[in-house]
Amino acid sequence: MDGLEWRDVAQGTRAWFGAFVPAPVMVDAQERWRAVVGALLGLLLTAWTGQWLLGMSLTGTWLVAPLGASAVLVFAAPASPLAQPWSVVGGNSVSALVGVLCSMLLPDPTLAGAVAVALAIAVMLAMRCLHPPGGAMALSVVLAHAAHGHFAIGAAMVDSVVLVLAGVAYNAATGRRYPHTQLAPARSQESGVGARFKSADLDAVLARYNQVLDVSRDDLENILQAAELESYRRRMGEIRCKDVMSRQVLAVQFGSSLQEAWHLMRSHQIKALPVIDQSRRIVGIITLADFMREARIDQAPGMAHRLREFIRPDGLSTSDKPEVVGQIMTRQVRVVSQDRHAIELMPLFTESGHHHIPVIDEDRRLAGIITQSDFVRALHRIEDPN
Repeated sequence: MDGLEWRDVAQGTRAWFGAFVPAPVMVDAQERWRAVVGALLGLLLTAWTGQWLLGMSLTGTWLVAPLGASAVLVFAAPASPLAQPWSVVGGNSVSALVGVLCSMLLPDPTLAGAVAVALAIAVMLAMRCLHPPGGAMALSVVLAHAAHGHFAIGAAMVDSVVLVLAGVAYNAATGRRYPHTQLAPARSQESGVGARFKSADLDAVLARYNQVLDVSRDDLENILQAAELESYRRRMGEIRCKDVMSRQVLAVQFGSSLQEAWHLMRSHQIKALPVIDQSRRIVGIITLADFMREARIDQAPGMAHRLREFIRPDGLSTSDKPEVVGQIMTRQVRVVSQDRHAIELMPLFTESGHHHIPVIDEDRRLAGIITQSDFVRALHRIEDPN
């Protein structure tokens, strides 16, 4: 072989051996101690409860060894699908039953142990309760020569239930969500502002990947979206709101007529107008939704006529009908500083439903407005700087 081929072989060999090198644990010392203390308290509670409930039972067993592995998942990896309550209780219990069955039917412990573990995996997959300690549970039953179901119904199930309850309480007390929701709600197939993939895209990739992952599907999507946001934040660097906002912003005052506001919105094809005082400080915002709501166009036919009647002044000195912008505007307005990093607006556009965000200067006066279109253009510039 020539030098190039030797180099390829060397690189392949290094890559193969590199696969055996453990990855760094990406958690801090506080999280490590949280898991350690949780496992200690959870197993102590499980042992004491099992001894109290099962110490005098027919099995004589009040704590089973595979619960140690279950504790690692429940307290150190509570987000894992393999650590969820049904996985722990169902996986350990059905695996124990499989072990009992194999111990009764197969006299050779070597064969019985191997068959028990294999069948336990098959049953756990079928029952959607895959739990790695379940394989150890099935093997432990065979090695202990347990030939009745009391072991599974007693020690395995009771210990698992107590451990799960301890996990629920401890994880909640230490700020970790447990259990994690495993059945995801219906998802919109529309992409958010700046999104690079849809939920359906992730589902298609996972279907092709066709392997069990030790992370829930929703957690994986959240991680990918967070990584995408971090990537945008890195690439957008020091881009501020003042760099992407529209400076020629139309606005109305509190006392502007509804007719004037409507004419501005229609003639300039915009959906919102900031409402300012004489010092150009924002006091509210008026949107198409405000007009639609106040005109009550959803309560009767003839929407166009109803809207025209609503915005037309009635000329009376006293009237219950709104006449000016300040009477129908939305007073709670989300504003941002012109020096704020533009990437920080992504959650406002993608999750909070904002379409127009007024920008203020250091004196809190209206300096511009950022729309979804402005934000998308900013994202496009970092993707295609040319």
